[in-house]
Amino acid sequence: MNPPPLSPNPIPSLTSWPQKPEPNDLDRRIWEDELDAFVPPRVFDAHSHIYRWQFDTSPNKDTGPFAELIGRAYPEASWAALDHCDGVLMPGRRMHRLVFPFPFTPECDFEASNRFAAEEVRQDAVSAALMLVHPAMTEEYVEAEIDRHGFLGLKPYRFYSATADMNECRVTDFLPEHQIAVADRRGLLIMLHLSKRAAIADPENIEDVRRLCEKYPAARWILAHCARSYSSWAIETAAPRLAGLPNLWYETSSVCESDAIEALLAAAGADRVMYGSDDIPVGVSRGKYIAFGRAWAYLSETNHSLDLSHCDPRMTFTRYEQLRAMRRAAVRLGLTGGEIENIFCGTALKLIESARRSAK
Repeated sequence: MNPPPLSPNPIPSLTSWPQKPEPNDLDRRIWEDELDAFVPPRVFDAHSHIYRWQFDTSPNKDTGPFAELIGRAYPEASWAALDHCDGVLMPGRRMHRLVFPFPFTPECDFEASNRFAAEEVRQDAVSAALMLVHPAMTEEYVEAEIDRHGFLGLKPYRFYSATADMNECRVTDFLPEHQIAVADRRGLLIMLHLSKRAAIADPENIEDVRRLCEKYPAARWILAHCARSYSSWAIETAAPRLAGLPNLWYETSSVCESDAIEALLAAAGADRVMYGSDDIPVGVSRGKYIAFGRAWAYLSETNHSLDLSHCDPRMTFTRYEQLRAMRRAAVRLGLTGGEIENIFCGTALKLIESARRSAK
C-alpha cells in the first residue's frame, strides 16, 4: 500500500467536551525543548481508545470509577476527538492508529462499542481496529463480528476475567483459547493487558505468554504498557524467557519511567517496540505514572498532598511524560534515527499490513 501524503492531520474543533487539552507555557516549553525534534513527522499510535460514555451501561456509572474522568471530562472519544488531541499535543504530525473500545466495567455495551470503533476507524485506510471481547463470547460470534466489521484482531481485558479476580487472573481466564484460535487461523493481532501484581514478572504470566505464542504462532501478540512493566524490574525478570518469540511485540503507552522503556528496548530490541498513547483519556490527562519499590501508581494534580512550594508545581500531560521517558531511553541506548522512526511508525505499519494480508 502506498502511504498517504505526509501532511499533518487537521485539528477538528470539539464542542461536546467540557474539558479539552490546552497546553500552557510549561507544556509548550517541554514540547519545544525536549520532544518536537524527537517525535518523527509520521506517527502510528498503537494504543488508542474509541468510545462513548453511553456504552457504559452500569446503573451506578455516574458515581462509579469512570464518572469523573470519562463521564464528565471526556464523554466521547471519536476519531475527530483523537485528531484534536494529537493535533494539539503533537502538532504537525501525520497520525495513524490502532484503536479499540474502552473496557467499561462491570457492564458494557459490547456490540455498540465495537460497532462505533469499526465505523470511526474507516476515516483512515492505514489505521485499524480491534474487537473488544468478553470470555463468554463464542468462537462463532467472534468470527462473525470480525467478518461484519473488519476487525484486525482482539482486545481482551482482565476486567472481564471468568474468575472475577481481575488482579490475579491468568491470560486464558479473560482470553479463552477458542478466541485465540480465531486470531491464529486468521493471522490477527491480540493486544494483551496482563493481570497479576507482578505483571510480566509473574511466573504464570511468563509461562502463559510463551506457551500461547508457541501454540498459536500465526497470532500476532502485542503486550500493552511495556508488558505492564512500569519500571525496569518486571521486564528484566521476564525478558530472558520471552526472547526469540517471533510473534511477540510490545507497546509503550502510559509508561513514564525511562528505566522501564530502556530495559524493554535493550531486551526486546527496538524493532519489537511500538509507540502508544493510551488516549483517550490517559495521555491527555495531567499527571504521571510513578514507580516505587515493586509498585506503580498514577500521580495526578488532585490525588496528592505534596508541598511543591519550592518549584513549579504544575503537571504536564501524561503523554509528554511518557515521551520524555522514551527520549531519555533512546538517548542512553544510542538509538539511530531509523530505529526511532520505526518505534513511532515503521514497525506498526509493517505489523498492520502483515495482519491485513493474512486476514484476507
